[in-house]
Amino acid sequence: MKYSTGEEVLLGDKVILWAGAEGIVVCSLDSNEFSDAYSKAEWGYLKKGVLIESPQAGLIHYVEPEATMRLLQRRNVGK
Repeated sequence: MKYSTGEEVLLGDKVILWAGAEGIVVCSLDSNEFSDAYSKAEWGYLKKGVLIESPQAGLIHYVEPEATMRLLQRRNVGK
C-alpha cells in the first residue's frame, strides 16, 4: 500500500487517518511485516493491506488507503 505521495506504508509509521485521528501501522500484509502484538498467525488471513491502531478509532484494516491518510513520522529504524 502507498500513501497519496507515492511512499510505501511501512510497519511502525505514525499516520494521520483523518482530522483528529492518528494511528500507528501495526501490520503490513502487503510487505509481510507484523508487530509483536499483531502476529502473522493471528492476522495473516487478511492477505492484503495494513492494520492501523488508533487511540481514537481502535484497530482498522485498510485494503486501500483513505484519501485523508498521510504519513506523520517514519518508524525509528534500528529500534
